[in-house]
Amino acid sequence: MTTTDRFAFAAADRKLTGTCALLVCTLSLVMVPLYFVYSGPPPASNVLVRALITVVVFTLFLVFTTGLRRVLGRGAGLAGEIACTSGLVYAVMTMVAASLESGVALEYPDGSKDPTIDGPLANGMALLHGPIARLLVATFLIALAGAVHRTHSLPRRIRNGSVLLAVVNLAFVPSLFFGMDPANFYAANGWGSTASIGAVNMLWTGAIGAAILRQGHAPADIRGRAHTAMSAG
Repeated sequence: MTTTDRFAFAAADRKLTGTCALLVCTLSLVMVPLYFVYSGPPPASNVLVRALITVVVFTLFLVFTTGLRRVLGRGAGLAGEIACTSGLVYAVMTMVAASLESGVALEYPDGSKDPTIDGPLANGMALLHGPIARLLVATFLIALAGAVHRTHSLPRRIRNGSVLLAVVNLAFVPSLFFGMDPANFYAANGWGSTASIGAVNMLWTGAIGAAILRQGHAPADIRGRAHTAMSAG
């Protein structure tokens, strides 16, 4: 593979990765309000639509996290691997939670049950959407910050912002001990510890995607190999 091919391939990876991140952000802005439309149990159609959007969003997130590993470059080392792995696990776990929500809507198509608070599945999903998700996202962000610090493959503001948002996510991990009242900001399934911080995380994903698309250079390790190849030539 020639030096030109390497740069072209990296540019294509960067474009796909950044675009997927922006789509994740955009679709999340559509999805999150669906959780607040109804004061009581939502109709089955609402639950199924938001579950479908969730599946699409986190399929795109899978592509984003996989591509992000290539954007960070080999120099990211273990931090890059941890960021990619935690992002993938977070995406799969969220799709499992969406599947459980859909199951409640399919079993009670009359809309008599709210999948976020009714039944034993709701209690299990609170852990998936809440503390587990927050810990995985924090791991992803801290690892991303470490990888960016090592490779300088993304702007410094991405590193700093990721650390700050990781701290915020970690602050919501103890919400497990604050009950199951959705109206409580800090409850395990509260509007702050699940939907609100989740929306902020997806907005930050969009910011990372925008930074990737604006980045005019290949990953640091590819730049180094290209420079070596040109010097040798």
